[in-house]
Amino acid sequence: MTEPSKERTPEPIEAEIVPDATPPAPPAPDYDEHGVPSLDHLRDKIESRYATSLGMTELAEGTAAGRSVEEQEAERAAKAKAKLEELRRSLG
Repeated sequence: MTEPSKERTPEPIEAEIVPDATPPAPPAPDYDEHGVPSLDHLRDKIESRYATSLGMTELAEGTAAGRSVEEQEAERAAKAKAKLEELRRSLG
């Protein structure tokens, strides 16, 4: 017959639940308590993105690479116009 194990089972650890020390963060000033952004916040965000895109366009036009792209587009437009005129002439 087998002898019962003489090893002790570990005692359960007593613990308590400690509440979070940090209170929940209040909603951002541009959002309501449900997390919905205000119209002013959305308007500011849209205007900011628009201003950034205008600035990037101005910078791109001011560089050699930007001018090169514009020249390529103008060249393609001229070739397309010439091809269209050729097709119109051939159709009579």
